[in-house]
Amino acid sequence: MSESDVTRGDGVTAVERAVAAFERGEPVLIHDAADREGETDLVYPAASVDSEAVRRLRNDAGGLICVALSDRVSETWELPFLQETIDHPLAGDHQLGYDERSSFSLTVNHRDTFTGITDDDRALTISQLGEAARAPEGVDFAGEFRAPGHVHLLRAAPNLLADREGHTELGIALSEAAGTEPAVVVCEMLDDRTGKALTPADARAYADRHGFPYVEGAALVRDL
Repeated sequence: MSESDVTRGDGVTAVERAVAAFERGEPVLIHDAADREGETDLVYPAASVDSEAVRRLRNDAGGLICVALSDRVSETWELPFLQETIDHPLAGDHQLGYDERSSFSLTVNHRDTFTGITDDDRALTISQLGEAARAPEGVDFAGEFRAPGHVHLLRAAPNLLADREGHTELGIALSEAAGTEPAVVVCEMLDDRTGKALTPADARAYADRHGFPYVEGAALVRDL
């Protein structure tokens, strides 16, 4: 068992700690892979996000705050992949260095928000997305949310980790294992000193300081 698989001396694996944290509505740090994006995301169950969580995401993580949704939820709400909706040359020949495609869909605000960008507004949008994802068929999605907005939506691959091993799929796979709603917040952790992605060592140290689980994507792929 590698150092990244066990984070404490009690023999509990990082994956087990991550699942337990999600069951409690608490955040987890997930590093995808050195040969992929090479980034660690701070990940929350969407329904558990409040204003304090949004402040942590923007201050401590610093990347783009997105909500990843399962394929079933995305299909139910007829969410497109953003690239397919853009009628502009910028969307052509969309080559990515780390994957075959982007997961980006629409940007949304909950209709009860004002500008949509404040901590309170984004927390409302995110938490209501999480609540709605519990039973998506019963939700008037266009009645509750509007686009464009300030929360980016991501569509997970239909077969999750069998299709793709991005943070979108890693987060949704974790939510499935924990029995939480199929909607998670993902936000890249950046380094203020270098301007680059936070290194795995620094991300693990942050997780230890705050009592959050840190888990490698490879462990989630193997154990979930």
